[in-house]
Amino acid sequence: MKRLVALFILIAAPLRAEVDITPVTSPSGLEAWLVEERSIPFVALELVFEGGATLDEDDTAGAVNMMAALLSEGAGDLDAQEFAMRSEELAARLSFDAGRDTVSVTARFLTEDAEAVIDHLRMALTEPRFDEDAIERVRAQTLASLRRDERDPNTLAARAFASAAFDGHAYARPASGTPDTVGALDRDALRAAHEGAIARDRVHIGAAGDIDADTLGTLLDRLFDGIPDAGAAIPDRVSFQADPGVEVISFDGPQTVIAFGHAGIPRDDPDFLSAFVANEIFGGGRFGTRLMRSLREERGLTYGIGSFLSSGLLGDSYQGRLSTDNANVEVVMDLLREEWTRIAEDGVTEEELDRIVTYLTGAYPLRFDGNGSIASIMASMQYQGFDIDYVNIRNDLIRDLTLDEVNDVAARLFDPDALVFFAVGQPVGVN
Repeated sequence: MKRLVALFILIAAPLRAEVDITPVTSPSGLEAWLVEERSIPFVALELVFEGGATLDEDDTAGAVNMMAALLSEGAGDLDAQEFAMRSEELAARLSFDAGRDTVSVTARFLTEDAEAVIDHLRMALTEPRFDEDAIERVRAQTLASLRRDERDPNTLAARAFASAAFDGHAYARPASGTPDTVGALDRDALRAAHEGAIARDRVHIGAAGDIDADTLGTLLDRLFDGIPDAGAAIPDRVSFQADPGVEVISFDGPQTVIAFGHAGIPRDDPDFLSAFVANEIFGGGRFGTRLMRSLREERGLTYGIGSFLSSGLLGDSYQGRLSTDNANVEVVMDLLREEWTRIAEDGVTEEELDRIVTYLTGAYPLRFDGNGSIASIMASMQYQGFDIDYVNIRNDLIRDLTLDEVNDVAARLFDPDALVFFAVGQPVGVN
C-alpha cells in the first residue's frame, strides 16, 4: 500500500507557475533551497556535488562513474539485495548518477519515513561496501555500454569533438572511461573516487515537498554526518582548442553523423541569456528553427538537426549534431557555413525574436510539474550560479531582451571561420 501511495504522489504533484523558494541554512552550515508543498505527504531531495568525472586521473578514467553506480549496491551491513529491499520497505526512490561535471543524488520519500530514509541514504554515502561481486557486476555493465558506444556513430562523433576541443584536459576523456581503464579499476580506486567526489565543500542542495526549513536543516545535518568537509581538487578551466576544418572518421553505413561547432560562451557571461535565445532561434532542436527549415523542411537533407550551448563547469563550446546521407555531407557542411555567416552578419529578425520569446516564456512553467522536478531545478540553479529569485524573474528577463542585444551576441558567438566538423561515416567527396 505504501508503494501505491508513493507512486500516486510522484504523479499527482501540482503544476506551478510561481515558485516560493526559502533559503535554508542547517545548524552545521549546510545551505539549501526549499520549496514547501504541504498538499501531499511527500518530499523530494536533490544533491549535486561538483567535480564528477573531471576528478578521475587518466589511468582511472571511469572511476567516479562506477563509484556512483555502486552506491546503491550495498552499504553498511546491507549487501546489494538487502539495500534494495530496505529501499522498497521505505517506499523510497534513491538514485545516484555521475556525469562529466557532477555526481547527483536523488531521493524521493514519504514524509512519515523521512528520518529512516535519510539514515538509509547516509549509509550509502558514507559506508558504501564496494563488494567484489558488485564491482564485477557493475564493471560488466559498464564495459558492455562502452562496447556499444564503439559502434554508435553519434557517440563517436561527440567524443571526437570533445577530444579535439579540450585536448589534454579531463573534458577530452569519456566520463565513463575506456575499456582499458574500467577493466583495471579496483576497490582502492573506487574508494579514492568516493572520497574525492562526495564532500560538503562542493554540494548544492534542493528540496521540495511536505517539509519546513527547520526540519530540513536538521535532516541535512543528519545526512551529512560523516561526510568529509573537503574533497579532491577540481581541475582548472580549459579553453576551446580545436582548429577549424573537417575530420572524417570512417564508419560503415548509408549515413554520416556530423558533430560541428566551435568555442562557446561561459554561463556567467553577462550576455549568456541573449546567446541562449539566439541559439533557440537558430538551432534549438525543434521544428521552426533556422537550421531545421534550411536543412530539413526546405531541402530534406536530414530528419533532424539541433545546436546547443555546452557551458560546463570547466569549459565551454557551441555544438550541433545531425545525420545525413553520405552523398549529402559536403552540401550540408556548405549550408551550415552559410547559415552561420548569415546569423553572424545579419542577426535575427524581430518576428523571430517575438516568436521564440512567446515559446520560451510559455514553456518554462511546465518544467515545474512536481516536487521531484522542482527539487532538481533548485539544486541545478545553485550549481549554475543563479540567484535565488531567478526562477521567478527569468521570463521577464527574456521578455526584456532587445533585438540589438540578441544580435550583438550573435555577432560575437557565431564564427563561420572557426567551425570544426567531425564526420563519422563514409561521406562522399569529403576528405
